[in-house]
Amino acid sequence: MAPSRLLSTCRRWLLPVVSLLVLASAPAGAAQPVLRVLAWPGYAEAEVVRAFEQRHAVRVELTVATSDASLWEKINTRNYDVFAVNAAELQRYLAADLVQPLRPDSIPNTRMQLPRFRTLSAIPGLMRDGKVYATPYTYSQMGLIYDRKQFRTPPRSISALWDERYRGKVIAYDGGTHSFSLAAQSLRLASPFRIAPADLPRTAEHLIGLRRNVLGFYTRPEESVHLFMQHGAALMFANYGMQQVHMLKDAGADIGYVMPQEGALAWLDCWSITRDARDPALAHAWIDHLLGPLASRLLVERQGLSNTLSDEGNGQPDGIPVWLQPPEDTVRRERLWERIRSGDRLSRVLAP
Repeated sequence: MAPSRLLSTCRRWLLPVVSLLVLASAPAGAAQPVLRVLAWPGYAEAEVVRAFEQRHAVRVELTVATSDASLWEKINTRNYDVFAVNAAELQRYLAADLVQPLRPDSIPNTRMQLPRFRTLSAIPGLMRDGKVYATPYTYSQMGLIYDRKQFRTPPRSISALWDERYRGKVIAYDGGTHSFSLAAQSLRLASPFRIAPADLPRTAEHLIGLRRNVLGFYTRPEESVHLFMQHGAALMFANYGMQQVHMLKDAGADIGYVMPQEGALAWLDCWSITRDARDPALAHAWIDHLLGPLASRLLVERQGLSNTLSDEGNGQPDGIPVWLQPPEDTVRRERLWERIRSGDRLSRVLAP
């Protein structure tokens, strides 16, 4: 056989053998890397997740949170790598040593953010001891959504949620932290975030009154839209702000959206990395990806939320924002809210 033909024949036989040897030497059951993400509804659209998975050859496990309480419970399981949390709630995670400092140089897309979001030292709660623990992502004020057909004039006060004329036509958010803040605003207490022990009984009693007015509670924005449309609701506290306005208008609702005269509670949600993140570099890459133009654009176009890259098209209504602050006792608020939500009388609500 000619040398060239012999070499060609050897190659045909050897290549399959080499391929088999390479496969045999690969680790058995080698798994694809996984990034465990905990976020709020609409924060990570499917195409945004797919683009990240393809770019980094990983799989994203996306879990959706529905309340600050559920977010806290989930992060305490130590089963997540990166999560979205508002700047006020972040303080709980810092105190419990559940988050790790960020490496700003590993998130280059922060350079595209508006100047007010790049100056992290000017945003309360994002830094501690000179280290950065969160990066701003989206924000919204929490106003009042009302049915134009049932209101001759727009509601001007948070107290409209307690108005007996709308008994059985009010929709409220199922969360103790914000509910107590709303009640404190309605009662004109000194601060919605620092309820004094002496004011706690009447604040709880006020929330029992709200419960009597409510036709339903929601945790997810799509749930609130269903309740509003299916039951002819008159008024709703918009915990998700413009996101709910956007969804209701898409569903054909004839609604208005106003900021109450007491000031609208407002949240700034950020991305943070857990202390137990398995691959911090990959978590940083996720944050950078979500600060990119695609995810930021979809926040506005699909969710009606604001992003940190541009003010254009974000649709924030006029009004005085009352930026969320850590409450006096989150655990107590949530415990009392569960009792109020369940229908307990004031004496049982306040029982030890």
